Amino acid sequence: MKQPLILLLLIALAGCGEPKLDGSSEQAMKASMEKVSSSLSGESKAKFDEAIKVVLFSGINLREIASGKQTADSVTSNAFKELDGKTADQVVARADAIIAERQAREREQGLKEIQELTAVVEKAEANKAELSKFVVQRSRFQLRDKQYSSYKEPIIELTVFNGTAHPVSRAYFKGTIASPGRSVPWLVEEFNYSIAGGIEPGEVAEWALAPNMFSDWGKVRAPDDAVFTVEVTRIDGADEKPLYDARGLTEQQQNRLAELRKRYQ
Repeated sequence: MKQPLILLLLIALAGCGEPKLDGSSEQAMKASMEKVSSSLSGESKAKFDEAIKVVLFSGINLREIASGKQTADSVTSNAFKELDGKTADQVVARADAIIAERQAREREQGLKEIQELTAVVEKAEANKAELSKFVVQRSRFQLRDKQYSSYKEPIIELTVFNGTAHPVSRAYFKGTIASPGRSVPWLVEEFNYSIAGGIEPGEVAEWALAPNMFSDWGKVRAPDDAVFTVEVTRIDGADEKPLYDARGLTEQQQNRLAELRKRYQ
């Protein structure tokens, strides 16, 4: 008489296990989700609800949806298969694993991006040494009266020496107009010049460049004590391709690199 009673107790206990999700249909999944969720309380319930979202959204690939390789039905079907038969603890564990995998991929990508951006910085620093051989010997800026016009014409006068071993077809500069003792310049602006016939190694050239009078060059009103300095940032060879470029990262890229380093290094 005792043996059948023990079997009945074992069967009863087996039926009292943790509720599991049922992925056999949408209706079954909704009902089982409610059942599992209602069996939990407080922090456990919140973790389960959040874990369900993580698992569901992990199967969505926007690129494949856009190309038609993935549909709403296929996403739902895969999600149901992923969740089918799992208890609340198993769903939370799977969500934690998904998050860990995603963070690992993000870290790998972040470190790779740091490496790429750092390489740009290092190359720019190396190029500065070569660019220092392309010398701006004289730089002047003035706003002169323009005939038959009330506007003043901006003029940039440069004398340059090509001390590199290469002919140069175009040069890029950063011009700064600033007054001694002032921390903020009146103007910082980039400009470039396509050199007719180029400038050969060892040659000196004098240029008078006329920027657009309606640009910032034409609007600046610096005092008489202001000094115009010019920095060479890039030069192109005879094939019109960059020889040396020291411009490095943009401001946006610099901010990106700082954020990535803070996060992953």
